[in-house]
Amino acid sequence: MTMEDRKNAFENKYAHDAEVRFRAEARRNKLLGLWAAERLGKTGEEAEAYAKEVIKADFQEAGDDDVFRKIRADFDAAGVDKSDHRIRRTMEELMIEAIRQIEGS
Repeated sequence: MTMEDRKNAFENKYAHDAEVRFRAEARRNKLLGLWAAERLGKTGEEAEAYAKEVIKADFQEAGDDDVFRKIRADFDAAGVDKSDHRIRRTMEELMIEAIRQIEGS
């Protein structure tokens, strides 16, 4: 394997990993949105629409803080009693689930 082959293999792996990460974050955000919607008393189409709002919230800035702030604000406005820790823990758990789902597909 030449240096050029190794470089190309590394670049391909990096691009693949970045794509998987992007897909996993989008899937996690949908799962998180559905989890939050349930706690907010939303079902069916209303829950699906809320999950899409959570996905859109992730495009405000890099990282997960924008998604966390949306869930936190919506829970506070609706009087949903979930700690910051529980929200962030659920985000972590659902990221693991999202990666599992993507790798399984």
